[in-house]
Amino acid sequence: MSVRSLNKVMLIGNLTRDPELRYTPSGTAVCSFGLATNRAWTTEGGEKKEETEFHRIVSWNKLAELCSQLLTKGRKVFVEGRLQTRSWTGQDGAQRTSTEIVIDDMIILDPRRMVESGEGASMPSPAVAAPAPMVNNSQPPTATSNQDDTTAAKTTKTETVVEKPEPEAPKEDINPDDIPF
Repeated sequence: MSVRSLNKVMLIGNLTRDPELRYTPSGTAVCSFGLATNRAWTTEGGEKKEETEFHRIVSWNKLAELCSQLLTKGRKVFVEGRLQTRSWTGQDGAQRTSTEIVIDDMIILDPRRMVESGEGASMPSPAVAAPAPMVNNSQPPTATSNQDDTTAAKTTKTETVVEKPEPEAPKEDINPDDIPF
């Protein structure tokens, strides 16, 4: 008998510390970092409450290397993965248990440059290579009216390179008092 089950976690939050990249003895990359998520609600009495949860995030292989290169403390990210619980015996002989989220997807949500509050200075994010130009073979370029038919025929056989400009992200004012760590 087959029973269906689901172990899926999706979180949006801010990094509580810089990622830590390590390698297993076999050479597999593993990266871990902390993520804080906030929940706000209003009680029946009209009092506003806020609660913060802290999560241990683990990524493996190429995603681990990307997380260590692109993420820094304070960045807002979306992560998707699964819950995993590990148990081990500590150096003091006590049994320890840790529940972590092993991710298989990560999306950076904040803009490439974050504005520091108060000073107006910008803090550059880690270097990211510019996207490669896109090649669009679906529509050949159209000939202008002053071209002859042979030039137009040559033009339709060439590839058109279209560079899409990166959309400008909205600027956020980040107040250090709003960050829970």
